[in-house]
Amino acid sequence: MVIRPETAPDEAQLAIIAEQLGRAPRGIEALAATDGEGTPLVLRMAPIVDGKPFPTLFWLSSELLKVELSRIEAAGVIKSLEARLQEDDDFRAAYHASHQDYIETRWRLMSDAQRAAVEQLGYTDILRERGIGGIANHDQVRCLHTQYAHHLCGDNVIGQWLDEHYGIIDLLP
Repeated sequence: MVIRPETAPDEAQLAIIAEQLGRAPRGIEALAATDGEGTPLVLRMAPIVDGKPFPTLFWLSSELLKVELSRIEAAGVIKSLEARLQEDDDFRAAYHASHQDYIETRWRLMSDAQRAAVEQLGYTDILRERGIGGIANHDQVRCLHTQYAHHLCGDNVIGQWLDEHYGIIDLLP
């Protein structure tokens, strides 16, 4: 079960996140998704972290999901998905729509002050054009982790495909 209403992480969740990431977290705006037990799955990140653009809006923190998605990546799934993007017009259109959803959500969730800082620092193009996980080429799949994080918080065709073919969502309590 995935719980999506965004919340601020409490101290216990921040400790879990630090363990998941292997370091103290920086740039977290909110918990974007947790499992049924309150364990962080996806973090919503700030658009600027340590003075630099951070186009990864949704960061997968779940160790369980990271391990499973890494296993699937190691099996060569990204190459087959990219081949499908070249061959299947409907799948490619859905994937482009996923990128657009990510871009629009990232911009919409920024505060006025964040948008002003993005513009002042010259990061507008990066944050208005880069898609899921900061990817520039919307016909490429960089990693399954960023795709799945977006799937748990938005509309992502790769994440939907992963659930259909690998039952990722069924791993969660």
